[in-house]
Amino acid sequence: MTLPDHPLRYALVNELHARPFPALAAPCQVVYLAIKEPTAAHARDRSLDRAHLLKLLDLHGAPHPQPDATHHAATLGRTDLKWESHTEFVTYSAFTPGLDARAFDPAGAAVLPEAWIAASPGRAIVAVLIRVELLPDDEDSILPMLDDWFVPESLAVARVVDGAAVVAGDFRIDPAGYMRFAVFVRAGTGARRIGRIVQRLCEIETYRAMSMLGLPRARTLSGQLNTLDPRLSALVTGLDGREAAARPADAALHELLSIAAELESLSVNNNFRFAATKAYEAIVTQRIEALREVRVAGRQTFAEFMMRRYDPAMRTIRAAEARLSAMAERAARAAELLRTRVDVERSAQNQALLQSMDTRADMALRLQHTVEGLSVVAVSYYALGLVAYVAAPIGEALHLPKTLLMAAAVPVVLALVWWGLRRLRARVL
Repeated sequence: MTLPDHPLRYALVNELHARPFPALAAPCQVVYLAIKEPTAAHARDRSLDRAHLLKLLDLHGAPHPQPDATHHAATLGRTDLKWESHTEFVTYSAFTPGLDARAFDPAGAAVLPEAWIAASPGRAIVAVLIRVELLPDDEDSILPMLDDWFVPESLAVARVVDGAAVVAGDFRIDPAGYMRFAVFVRAGTGARRIGRIVQRLCEIETYRAMSMLGLPRARTLSGQLNTLDPRLSALVTGLDGREAAARPADAALHELLSIAAELESLSVNNNFRFAATKAYEAIVTQRIEALREVRVAGRQTFAEFMMRRYDPAMRTIRAAEARLSAMAERAARAAELLRTRVDVERSAQNQALLQSMDTRADMALRLQHTVEGLSVVAVSYYALGLVAYVAAPIGEALHLPKTLLMAAAVPVVLALVWWGLRRLRARVL
């Protein structure tokens, strides 16, 4: 059965198999460069990275990659070049057979010209020179060379990958701006294994540098949190006691919401960097574990160096992130308490307002009863005026005085007017 062709399926499979370094044979030297834009590197214009690569390829007349390629391999004279585009950076790896007479001579990096590097769309965040040569039969004979090449105080040396090689480096930048590593491989070690060892070293240094970008952010964030923490603590402490009674809850809530907004802004601004730092730290740890280090002549291993120099920085970053999260949670809890307090105060105000409205309604009812009584008298007065015109002829016919008839009509008129107004109010209500 033949499976249907699907370009995406082949692209994903090729992506998995295109990442490893090429097979390397000792002796050789490797120049490794990682370039990153200073800000928003994950959202950068990747066409600028491609244009920069094409300038290097054109210098040597090498073929161009596909328009949407994320990695490319080319031959530049005696040097094999590998280019890769990552989320936040691009890497250039140049592999040249043979060794210079002088160890870690910057002239060996001429395949990546300084003028070309200076014209890059970003900045070189990692620059590494790796010297790969055969391990002598007497392993201890390399120790004097290592002490001469590297700074002894920070030198890390380890036998790796089941004794296939000895790797060394001091994680110091030399005057030319390069980090330096030495790889001594045993005779008979496979070229692909050598390539994987070199790749692990490049990845360790790259992701170590990328994860360290979170440290300045953490230090800046700590200063900002040091400013916000007293304000937040004062508000939280003031939720109980005399200060709570003296200060309006609405004003405290507005200030607390301002603090919460600042904390949320800090979280948004630092979330990507801290998340990336976690991912890069995990990769560094995995790559060091993959080396399967064994101590050489009592020297510190790469894992021990990272434990002493690298892990404290990562703990600082994690502490700053945890503090930011804790303060945001405190602000949220305090805001909830203040909202409850505001609701209680508003309920009390509403209850007082209802009581005031009830009192006013009672007063209005009493006033209405008073006005109703006056209305009965007023209407009755005008009604008696009309009755007087009707009773005058009747009184003359019966020889009765007008005043007597009016006096007799007063109670009747009052009663009728009162009864009529009651009926009218009952129908209206």
